[in-house]
Amino acid sequence: MTTDWLTIKAGRDAWLQIQDNGLNADDIGLLLGASGGPKWFVLQGIDRYLFGEFFEQRTKPLDMLGTSAGAWRFASLGQADPVAASDLFCQLYRQQTYSAKPDVREITDEAIKLLHEYVPDSAVNDVLQQDKYRHHWIVTRCRGLTGKNGRRQIAGLLGSAAANAMSRRHLGRFYDRVIMHHPQSTVDFAKGWQDIPTYTVPLSTDNFKQALLATGSIPMVLEGVTDIAGAPPGMYRDGGITDYHFDLDLSAVNGLVLYPHFYHQVVPGWFDKSLKWRRTRGKQWPNVILMSPSPEFIASLPYGKIPDRTDFAKLSVEDRFKYWQQAVDHSQRMADQLREWIESGEIRQKIQLWT
Repeated sequence: MTTDWLTIKAGRDAWLQIQDNGLNADDIGLLLGASGGPKWFVLQGIDRYLFGEFFEQRTKPLDMLGTSAGAWRFASLGQADPVAASDLFCQLYRQQTYSAKPDVREITDEAIKLLHEYVPDSAVNDVLQQDKYRHHWIVTRCRGLTGKNGRRQIAGLLGSAAANAMSRRHLGRFYDRVIMHHPQSTVDFAKGWQDIPTYTVPLSTDNFKQALLATGSIPMVLEGVTDIAGAPPGMYRDGGITDYHFDLDLSAVNGLVLYPHFYHQVVPGWFDKSLKWRRTRGKQWPNVILMSPSPEFIASLPYGKIPDRTDFAKLSVEDRFKYWQQAVDHSQRMADQLREWIESGEIRQKIQLWT
């Protein structure tokens, strides 16, 4: 019997539509990409398939919403060759190296170097001038102590974590959600997002790289970005602080929401990782299709797990390079299986109702 490397779950509306029509590129209204550091390596095969042959069939613009690594992955779309750009990002990220005990400045400098290699100025112009792929990146505007550095930032993080444990709405005392968006997008799908203060700012040549760097600026790991051009003044950090795997109302999306995810659960915000009861489920997202590695896929990986940021400390550089490359190579299994299921219509039998 063939092993299922991929698990696909869908909310009721999406499940019913796929039962009737299968899955077509023009059915997708929004593509979601989560935070999670190098966990996304297991999605590289699916990204190559989606960014290449699958979305080439589209006849209308595609909205994308990403935070941190999700936003960086999607920055390939709209470039002259999205698949080549995605491969370049994967290569640059895999080959990151640091000193034995890197500080915040060193890690930030490496991120900036990667950013300029991955998205040169010419690519920024390409992305902003086309309208097939409309980027939306969430960056977090930090207020009070959360916008400071060192021990004061730690105090702010601890305070916001405690407030979040009581209610996610309390995050609004510490952070604003800022959606940096393609200049031709009206961001209609986000009109009702007021669980915390939310603002929208158009992407431009002046702020494109600032915003991309900010959405991946993990607190206490990278420095953050001060005063993004065109946005409210302040310190901007990782979009995953407020929207790690997302817990947003997606009912206004015009079409289905496709969510290739590295994890079988959806953790709303950065501070919710340890709050096992706080997860986003299919009943909240009837129009969402969630794709993730199956338990069999994860078991087939070296160390029986997907990559994560602890690999920098736990593995030698040589072992980490080898492991991450194997994860990327294995990811092609999921991509090949997804292609087969979509083209044959077998996706109707493989997709599970997500409750």
